[in-house]
Amino acid sequence: MIDFKLQRYALFALFAAALFGASTPLAKLLLDSVSPTTLAGLLYLGSGIGLLAIRIGKAWFTGETSNEAQLKRSDYPWLVGAVLTGGVVAPVMLMWGLSGITASAASLLLNFESVITTLVAALVFHEAVGRRIWVASIVMLCGGLLLSYDPRAYFSLSVNSIAVTGACLMWAIDNNLTRKISATDPTTIAMIKGLVAGTVTVSLGRLSGDIVPATSNVAGAMILGLFSYGISLVLFIYALRHLGSARTGAHFSTAPFIGAGVAILVLGEPLTMSFAIALILMALATWLALTEQHGHEHTHEYMVHTHRHYHDEHHRHEHDGTEDPEPHAHAHVHLPMTHRHPHLPDIHHRHEH
Repeated sequence: MIDFKLQRYALFALFAAALFGASTPLAKLLLDSVSPTTLAGLLYLGSGIGLLAIRIGKAWFTGETSNEAQLKRSDYPWLVGAVLTGGVVAPVMLMWGLSGITASAASLLLNFESVITTLVAALVFHEAVGRRIWVASIVMLCGGLLLSYDPRAYFSLSVNSIAVTGACLMWAIDNNLTRKISATDPTTIAMIKGLVAGTVTVSLGRLSGDIVPATSNVAGAMILGLFSYGISLVLFIYALRHLGSARTGAHFSTAPFIGAGVAILVLGEPLTMSFAIALILMALATWLALTEQHGHEHTHEYMVHTHRHYHDEHHRHEHDGTEDPEPHAHAHVHLPMTHRHPHLPDIHHRHEH
């Protein structure tokens, strides 16, 4: 049974997955006239410019400013790492891999991102990952291996499939680096990532001799990027803040289902037996992740940090009267506290197990 109060932020990851998943087959259409490197850059550039335009427009028409915590100097190393791995290297690898395999296969191979994100979260960043999430990761891996098999390729492995898997590794690192700064403004993170990564990647395309695409293709790629890389990333970061990397990655694994469905409906790609079996495995893994529950007695250590919050069980601090109405962001103190309740590894529950 799904605990919707506990898992409500999974909806952010699911919406992010829908937007990103649909982009894979749609990007496949653009690859007929845009090189992989240039397309990857345009997708991110579109997300950065689009989010900047939305922020300026909102401030202009409503006068409202962000009620999120802003990036600090100590956050920038994490942001730079996320931009390089997830904003530059991963999209280029994905677009190149997509140029040599079907969109439905590439869409489902993207489940490797969830598996590797879980591994990196647990082994490198020491995030608490329960048995149910590990089982879900193994089921996802089985489905991904089934789809990556290509009998026509050397050693029965497709180089393009390996490239897509490599992109997943880069995004897995990106996810865990972004989790470190997920308490700050998600729109700012996504906007910076889009502008920097897009500019760098488009420049790499030009230096490698890519032809400048037609205006209509540039516009189409940038609009697609705003939704599938920009708004999707904002929602994904909100989910990271409340669910942690492993769970957010598991929920995000629904993206390939969306991508594969769009590929079959829009591109007319066939529904094969291996695709059907993998789809069942991926659906099972997603259900396992969504129905996970976790609760035990735990201790909150003394902590001072800044993030957007309401006054709840974990926020009972004093105010000086200068704060904005809730939800608001300001530096606040968490005093030591021990209690028991269902929880996930959000920014307040990253304790030892």
